[in-house]
Amino acid sequence: MKRCTFTLEHTRRLTEDTYELVLSGDGASVTAPGQFVDLSLPGKFLRRPISVCSWSDEGLLLLVKVVGDGTRQLVRSVPGTVFDTLSGLGNGFDVDAASGTPILAGGGIGIAPLYGLARVLRQRGEPVTAALGFRTAADAFYLSEFAALGCDLMVATEDGTLGVKGFVTDLIQKRPERDYVFTCGPLPMLRAVHALPQLRGGQFSFEARMGCGFGACMGCSVPTADGYKRVCKDGPILYKEEIVW
Repeated sequence: MKRCTFTLEHTRRLTEDTYELVLSGDGASVTAPGQFVDLSLPGKFLRRPISVCSWSDEGLLLLVKVVGDGTRQLVRSVPGTVFDTLSGLGNGFDVDAASGTPILAGGGIGIAPLYGLARVLRQRGEPVTAALGFRTAADAFYLSEFAALGCDLMVATEDGTLGVKGFVTDLIQKRPERDYVFTCGPLPMLRAVHALPQLRGGQFSFEARMGCGFGACMGCSVPTADGYKRVCKDGPILYKEEIVW
């Protein structure tokens, strides 16, 4: 963890409620896809945890979905806004721990850390299959960015307006040879993915309400097979075998 400042360079609207934020600053403390940052906002007591979509030594790329006053304030910030930030939080995905043939599965804003993961895997010369799910075509974003990485891209929407009509789990089952998953998305999606019998293992990125973001307050603790773990410190990535519902 490192406390530093990031400056907003520009914001791009992706859908009605989803935005891309480009920030400049020292991104070296982010060392693995799936880590997050905790941003301080003027007038807000608690910081806002945001998954890192992509990063370099010179800055961060964040994807933000507006879900409340804090995220609304964040995406409305003007270029030049400086954020006091806790960076490099969480454990991130471990690409070397994957066994079998992996698939990346994301739902909604949960695709954000998977883009960074796909970039890392492609830089290593590994093929990437990405299964991405949205409610409707109007909610879809970052498809061209995943395609530009050279991913084998699969898309599902609940209403069938784009790609396959159905869910991320339907896409995974279309690739029965993919028996290991890296996944991030809403809790019902994670639970459904976890239950798929074809998956021998996987790494699941969890979300939770956080107080401190670095393990001191214990407010984001969740039960696991090994006892309670903190999503912010021991996660946000948990392994398939340790997850209990």
